[in-house]
Amino acid sequence: MKEIQEALNFINNFKFTRPEVGIVLGTGLGGLLENCTIKLSIPYSKIPHLPISTVESHTGELIFGEITGKSVVIMNGRFHYYEGYNAKQITFPIRVMKELGISNLLISNASGAINEKFKKGDLVIVDDHINLLFENPLRGKNVNEHGPRFTDMSQPYDKDLNKLLWECAQDIDCGFHTGVYAAWQGPSLETRAEYRMLKILGADLVGMSTVPEVIVANHMSLPCAVVSVLTDECNPDNLKPVSIEEIIETAEKAEPHLTTLFTKVIERL
Repeated sequence: MKEIQEALNFINNFKFTRPEVGIVLGTGLGGLLENCTIKLSIPYSKIPHLPISTVESHTGELIFGEITGKSVVIMNGRFHYYEGYNAKQITFPIRVMKELGISNLLISNASGAINEKFKKGDLVIVDDHINLLFENPLRGKNVNEHGPRFTDMSQPYDKDLNKLLWECAQDIDCGFHTGVYAAWQGPSLETRAEYRMLKILGADLVGMSTVPEVIVANHMSLPCAVVSVLTDECNPDNLKPVSIEEIIETAEKAEPHLTTLFTKVIERL
């Protein structure tokens, strides 16, 4: 609580409108900023206790602005377990954004398609997840001011937000699905045997982020929704090597659809 308050005290030194919506931008998915009237940008390195984004495609700045007349705060770049951060550090900005006043959280990420019906470039509205990071941001002493010791996760992705996402997706020319997201530690990609295991477990897509943030959002009773851009197809019987450059390129090609979707949703919130 002390660290969160120190971060808030620093941010509150700046002039900005209290945000209604929080947004986390994933790998290669920064195009939403083109639809945002930016009022303030603060580098993560300046904010007390905030980690530093070490991934090249993640700029690392907290942005305040407006999208379709709604005040927003945007994480332009997120933190990952594979960077060496623990789950509490990864989710620290989510707690800060909640204390800043957001009432809804929209998260994006780039993921690999395990479900063979899903194709590269499609978008997936996440309906549930499997935590294979084997770390939980709520481990340790509970902060009762934030939420309960034992947080219910029977519906981690808000039904109303997911319904709104699906409605807004109907007139966008892109493949859309709902599915189960598996969080992988990374940074190495999965083996053929691991993809087979994930399919048996019931995962439709796999990535290296998101789940810690969703757990903390639920802990704080913050409605959240996640949209994944599929950047590669993970068929273990026909698996081809993939590079981070290819993943980013695919994400950037599909990104305009995500920008349109998030913009429509924010307008209707």
